[in-house]
Amino acid sequence: MSIRVMLADDHQMVCEGLAALLDRESGLQVIAQVRNGLEAVSAAHQLRPNVVVMDLMMPGLNGIEATRQIVRGVPSTRVLCLSAHVERHLVKAMLDAGASGYVLKDCAFDELAAAVRAVAGGRAYLSPAVASLVVEEYRAGRTAPRDSAMDRLTERERQIVQLLAEGHSTKQIAARLNVSAKTVATHREHVMGKLHLGSVAELTKFAVREGLTPLGPTPRGASPAFTQGSRR
Repeated sequence: MSIRVMLADDHQMVCEGLAALLDRESGLQVIAQVRNGLEAVSAAHQLRPNVVVMDLMMPGLNGIEATRQIVRGVPSTRVLCLSAHVERHLVKAMLDAGASGYVLKDCAFDELAAAVRAVAGGRAYLSPAVASLVVEEYRAGRTAPRDSAMDRLTERERQIVQLLAEGHSTKQIAARLNVSAKTVATHREHVMGKLHLGSVAELTKFAVREGLTPLGPTPRGASPAFTQGSRR
């Protein structure tokens, strides 16, 4: 039986290229492609893939939060992070969210295919550079939990921070999350207080630094909820 793979990346060309390569591999089948974390969570619940290859930086809902929700809601699905980022706090956040592996985007395709098979088989996989980072952290004795600003925020607060940082208004966020504008404003005030921030500009810098959102505005233009089906 083939390993059923879903791709989550906001760059269409990346997704289509990976899908074409993975579908040529024996025993691997790409069943869907999605463009952001919200679509990834929804499609994971619907399609129950064996592995989600997840980008870290995506609009609407980033890969860290999407991973956390998928691991909690679809425990049979494994998440493999595929990212260009190797910063310590981002690697830690992704692994803490429940990702089974972390592969860098500059890796050879053969490594990605091996990583997909590894996590599908219940094993962990880290690119050599990421593994070295984890080992360095262990040797330096910095593996004890630290007080992270992110840990002070609830899941809904983190989502609102990302949407604010991406330029969405309070009314737009309320409509998107199906809550009142007053609720969004209250969450924003709580976040500002918890993080000791005084403006949305400071909040945006925080969101980018913590990997909640990519640098730059959210691309315009709607994409389908997800693209389903193999390319074979």
